[in-house]
Order: sequence, then C-alpha cells, then structure tokens
Amino acid sequence: MAHFDTLLIANRGEIACRVIRTARAIGVRTVAVYSDADASARHVREADASVRLGAGPARDSYLDAAKLVAACRASGAQAVHPGYGFLSENADFARTLREAGLVFVGPPPEAIEALGNKSAAKRLAGRLDVPCLPGYQGAAQDDDTLVAEARRVGVPLMIKAAAGGGGRGMRAVDDLADEAALRAAIASARAEAAASFGDGTLLIERRILRARHVEVQVFGDAHGGYVHLGERDCSTQRRNQKVLEEAPAPGVTDTLRARMGEAAIRLAREVGYVGAGTVEFLLEPDGAFWFLEMNTRLQVEHPVTEAVTGLDLVEWQLRIARGEALPRAQEAIRFQGHAIEARLCAEDPYAGFAPQVGPIDAWRMPEGPGLRVDHGLAEAAEVPPYYDSMIAKVIAHGSDREQARVRLLAALERCTVAGLRTNRDWLRRCLAAEPFATATLSTAWLGEALAGWSAPGPDARWLAVAAALRVHRAARVHGPLAGWSSSGTRTAPLRLEVAGREHPVRVESGAGRAHAVTFADGTVVRVALRHDDGLRAGVSVDGVGLEVMATLDRGRGWLDGFGLADGFTDVTDRPPRRDGGEAGGTIVSRMHGQLTRIAVEPGQRVERGTYLLSIEAMKMEHRFESPVAGIVAELGAACGTQVAPGRLLIRIDPDPA
Repeated sequence: MAHFDTLLIANRGEIACRVIRTARAIGVRTVAVYSDADASARHVREADASVRLGAGPARDSYLDAAKLVAACRASGAQAVHPGYGFLSENADFARTLREAGLVFVGPPPEAIEALGNKSAAKRLAGRLDVPCLPGYQGAAQDDDTLVAEARRVGVPLMIKAAAGGGGRGMRAVDDLADEAALRAAIASARAEAAASFGDGTLLIERRILRARHVEVQVFGDAHGGYVHLGERDCSTQRRNQKVLEEAPAPGVTDTLRARMGEAAIRLAREVGYVGAGTVEFLLEPDGAFWFLEMNTRLQVEHPVTEAVTGLDLVEWQLRIARGEALPRAQEAIRFQGHAIEARLCAEDPYAGFAPQVGPIDAWRMPEGPGLRVDHGLAEAAEVPPYYDSMIAKVIAHGSDREQARVRLLAALERCTVAGLRTNRDWLRRCLAAEPFATATLSTAWLGEALAGWSAPGPDARWLAVAAALRVHRAARVHGPLAGWSSSGTRTAPLRLEVAGREHPVRVESGAGRAHAVTFADGTVVRVALRHDDGLRAGVSVDGVGLEVMATLDRGRGWLDGFGLADGFTDVTDRPPRRDGGEAGGTIVSRMHGQLTRIAVEPGQRVERGTYLLSIEAMKMEHRFESPVAGIVAELGAACGTQVAPGRLLIRIDPDPA
C-alpha cells in the first residue's frame, strides 16, 4: 500500500479546485502550487497549503519538474496529482516522482510510454487486433518522408501530434495537389506540437468524414482489475477541440458499448495500466469503430461520466494510487439519465476565437437541480495570457438527453462573465442547432454549421438599456450629462460603440428613473430602472421587466441581457469615425501572445489569403492571412515579440482595385 495523507496538485484553475474538493472530502490534505500570474487564484486560497513555483509562463512554473519535487519536500506532500493537463501524460515526470519516493496519481511511466504516444499506441493496438485506421506512425520525421506517406495514405487525411492531445498539433488535409500547402500544414502542426508538448513528432492517418468521436472511460488497479465506465460522445468539435461532451453517446447500444469497452480494456491490460484512462475511437454510422489514441489521464469531460454513474472518479484515482482495489466490479456499474458538458472559454468566437485575457469585472455562475459548475474563478478574477482559455465547465444532468440539453441551455444563459468576451452565447447556439438537438452528430457538423453563423449584434432593447444605464449612473456620480428642456426632461445625445460599430441615440430622462431612448431611424424604446446597485439592475423595457448585469467605469461598460453579453463605450466626445474605418490592409493583433513566425517581408507582394504570420496564445497557434492583395509596407513587430490586442503586426498597401 502507498499511504499518503498530503497531496500536491501540479496544476491550476478549475482542475486544481476539482481535485481539492474530493481530496478534502476523503480526508487528504492538499497543497496548491502557483505561478506569479496565479498568486491570487481560487485554487491557492482553497488548498490547505501553497507553494510558489515561478514566473507566469508554464515552462517557468507548472512544467518545471524539479520545482514541483522541491515543493513536495517543502510542504510534506507524499503524492502528486497532475490534474488533466500539463504533466499528466509525461512519463519522465512520473518516473522522476517515483525515483524521488513520491506517489504519482496516474499510471506507471512504462504505461504512459506505451500508450501516451499516439504512434506507439497505434502500433500496440494493431498487434492486439483493435481496429486502426490506415496511416503512418514511423520514426522518420523529415518533411519528404511525411509528404510521401501522406500521398500513400491519400486524402482526406489528418496530420497529428504523436504526443499530447486537446486538438493541438492537428491539421486536416483534403488536397495533395498543392505540395507547398501540404508542407506548410506539416510545419504548422510540428511547431504547435513542439510548443504545446515539447515534442514535434507527427503521425498521419486517414480521416473519416462523417464519423463520431466516442471515447471510453477505463480504470485499472494494481491487482489486475479492470473496468470501463461507459462512453462519452465528443463529436461537437471546432478545429479538433471539444466544445460539448455528453454521456452516454446517443444511439450506442449495450452490445456496442460492451464491444468498445472490451477493446479499451484489452489495451489497458496489455501494458499493466493503473488508474484512470480514456480510449478514444472514431465511430461510423454502421457501428464500425476505429482506435484513435489513449489519453493516459482523467479527461476534462469526466463530469458527465460522474453524473450518469454517480461515481467520483477523482476519489477512484486517489484510492487506486494508495494501492486499493477497484471500488466496483463491472457488473455493479450502472448508468442513469443523460449528461452534457459545455466548456466556457474566454475567447471571441466571432473574431477567430481569439483568446481574451485580463481582469473580470464580475461573474455569476448558475445553480439549480441537475446542474454542476466546475470553475477556478476567484472574487477578483483575472485571465492570464499563459494558459488554456477555458474558465469554467457547466454540466447538466437530466432523465434523458432532451432534459439535459434544455437545462444546459438555461444554465448558460445565467452564466455571466463581465469584462471579457466568452463563447457563452455561441455555446447556446451550438446546443440549439438542429444537428445537436436531434443528435445528428459527426465530427464535421459544427464546422459545417459555422459557415452560416455571423456575430449577433445588439438589438434596440440592449442598446437602450446600455444608454439609460450610462445616463443614470453618470448623473448619480457626476451630475446630469445634459441640461433640462422646457418639458421638464433632460436630453442627452450619446454615441455608444459596440464591437467596433457606433450607435447614435438620444436619451430623454424624466422624473424618477424613466428614460426614452430614440434611435436614428426614429425608433423609441422606453426604459424604467426599478433598481440598480452598480452591478445588477432591474429594468422595464416597453413594459416588460427583467434583470440584467451591467458594469460601468469611466464610460466603458459591460451589459449582459437579451441573450447578448458584450462591452460598450461612450464615444460621444470622440470625433466621428470616417466611413470605412482603418485601411483594409492593416493587420492588428486580436490577442495577447508571442509572435512566433513571420512569413513575409517589406516590399513583398501578397495575394488575398497569403499566409503572413503566426501568434502563439494560450498554447494554440493562430495563423494570420492577408485580407487583401497588395504590397507589404510595414512590419509592426519582430519575431519573438510579445504582442497585445491592437498592436500593429503588418500593414499592406492594397491594390487600387
């Protein structure tokens, strides 16, 4: 038995908070670690003890194995839980802990090496007669070899990082005729894999276009016991990153579940796997399934499995790490109802999913029957630029899929993160889309749907409330914005900017908190403020009452209401913007990140769509292409520079046409 009573969690945010919750429930003392960027984070406050690791970037803090071992020594921790990111699939880290006499809450390093690398896992699966897609998993990694193997496999195909997961280091290829584009895809996947996992090794496999992504949760103990806890459907993906996950997978029969579970356990048993693992498959409409990879860790989406089984998977991990046998046999595992999880991320889904970083003015998470929210948000939360963009997970459980879906839709509407754009309303759009509502799923459905989605703009009611709150709060602090009229009202002309567009209005304020907001086309919206505490306001809009969340500071505000959460700025005193705004060839950064590659130089001619540069932000590579044809006139930053939103990157002089 590997006894321990103090556990260090080598991760951050909601992951660390999740592990702390279970460890405390079973009487295990917890130690948090943190970077300078996370000094005031919630997980630091909730743990029994905490140890500083270093500067903000993960390589200087959370990924430094020597610092983590030293933190164990300083805090008295005898075991380390890696969470489900960072070092959770790093065999060298697991071996380092074992050599230091510390317990790694995860599989032995030999099992990680056998299954954690996608190429090695596919070779093993092939020997065990687990179905695998045609592809290449060889040691030769030069571009010429990968190009030749891609031609042998044929399109459609996927280039994938052999290490890690989360959709990073993956590129889809549908055309082999353009060899330059193929080589660019290889280079891009390799660079992202190296940045994310410290390993640029790639593999190639045939891509199944209408398949679903279905994964099986397995557990093994040190006594030779193995079980599976059913499957999850993770087909709702964007750029190979999971967006919505659910359990059980719609349409999977008991027979198919047993076949997939047996194949997953066969892999785990072959390598003496211990702890939690997830075996991922592609599932075709006819029931054929193909092995993709095994994640040798607990998954981000494990709460949906917990919801339908009633089990605590982190508790299982800790008990197995102590040397205990599996808590239940396969025949004792039962499934009840349906659960769906949504990943709430600090990103702008209508600006290329650009990561959003900075302070959060206020936040609110939903509560209610069948709901669970995992998050790491503190009272004065701030999203740093160094880590993943996910800030919370919202999980809904119901007696069937439709009840879970409707509950999650309503729960997301009650999620508020004021001050930063999130994908909340975009997630609700995904849940409401016909393919998801009817469970007509494949890994391609969301990408196809996105082609017809555009950013929703604020409607007249939203703008009217923003304008009324602006006038009301400014008058409360600074006095009226404008003078009295002969009718006994005050009239204030305003121009509000929302998402780069200006909206001129006129606000007439009468007695009490009544406001009439008139738009340029003559539309009038009447707003009455019932109460307003500076964060939550009760409003009546044309006689219909509702609650909104709104912050406002020096003319900049954030309003969550009418199905839209966005910022607004009072630009009344700013000179009106000329029609057309910036020149079409001006490229500015949409995010905080590091400029990792520049593919053009001043004086070079580019066409519309020419690849210009890449920025690494929140562990993802973001590619910028030219919006116009013309001549590169200026580079605004050098390779390796840290850039912020609004920083000039490239200026192109467009062709006259």
